[in-house]
Amino acid sequence: MYRLIKSILFQFEPERIHHFVTGFLKTAHKIWGVSPLIRKSFELNDSRLEREVFGLKFKNPVGLAAGFDKNAEYVSELAAFGFGFIEIGTVTPLPQPGNEKPRMFRLPVDNALINRMGFNNQGVGVAAHRLAKLKREGVLVGGNIGKNKNTPNEDAVNDYVKCFDALFDVVDYFVVNVSSPNTPALRALQEKEPLKLILNALQQRNLKNEISRPILLKIAPDLSNEQLDDIIGIVTETRIAGVIASNTTISREGLHSDTELAAETGGLSGKPLTKRSTAVIKYLHEKSNGLFPIIGVGGIHSPNDALEKLEAGASLIQLYTGFIYEGPGLIKRINKAILKNNL
Repeated sequence: MYRLIKSILFQFEPERIHHFVTGFLKTAHKIWGVSPLIRKSFELNDSRLEREVFGLKFKNPVGLAAGFDKNAEYVSELAAFGFGFIEIGTVTPLPQPGNEKPRMFRLPVDNALINRMGFNNQGVGVAAHRLAKLKREGVLVGGNIGKNKNTPNEDAVNDYVKCFDALFDVVDYFVVNVSSPNTPALRALQEKEPLKLILNALQQRNLKNEISRPILLKIAPDLSNEQLDDIIGIVTETRIAGVIASNTTISREGLHSDTELAAETGGLSGKPLTKRSTAVIKYLHEKSNGLFPIIGVGGIHSPNDALEKLEAGASLIQLYTGFIYEGPGLIKRINKAILKNNL
């Protein structure tokens, strides 16, 4: 069924159809009986799927990555598909329109997407307001935070702190995004000293509260082993809760799509990222001796892709491009495979 639906949806421009589908989903859930029906069709409730990671209890290890619901508009509707957790954002202190359109491109031959969205969002205040009114219904929510495009890197720490403070009471964990390739100079914040500055500032803020929130770092898949070693050192030194591996890649290696399409600037996600993101997970897990949890994301298009990431050392996994290409049924199939393989 989803193949037919996808063949229709893929006839339209990606960003426009995204807003159409999410809007339709929002409207459908207002109809009596629709939400329970969706949950009955897609959820897999089994206590064996529960995971306790960085002090939080997840009803299952399959989450939705940041970028799909930037403004916390569809958390309840998306949770009905059976996700164990949903990550909103990336949000910034001030609203910003993002980069010029078109800024998202499908590569169907490669089961991939290229995006250069540029942290388009309505601002952290809007997201915080929506989350404050949200009925959780068992799903955990993460807040993915970034800096505004016009904020110079030397002032970036202030943007991250503003987002942290605004979301503190309405999210379960935080993700520091310094690895998107679509905000100028953002990836320079992955360097050791600026990254430590941001993470230490957030941890100091965290410790001032009676209840602290887990803070995770989202990293690029393009880092060298030496840079990954630095990440392990930084995580250990700042005592943040863990790492998300990985964000989109700037590499275009091995693509089969039209050359002009593949050359679009932006971050590549989807199937071409599967092996590299798994390799990053494995390296971090083994080199750190499993010192911190890892959320694995990147190129999960099948239950086997998910199992490989869990076997490589991921404690949890997230979908994005695979969710678009394979449909919501992928969540249940992954959870069934996890149960079958006792992972």
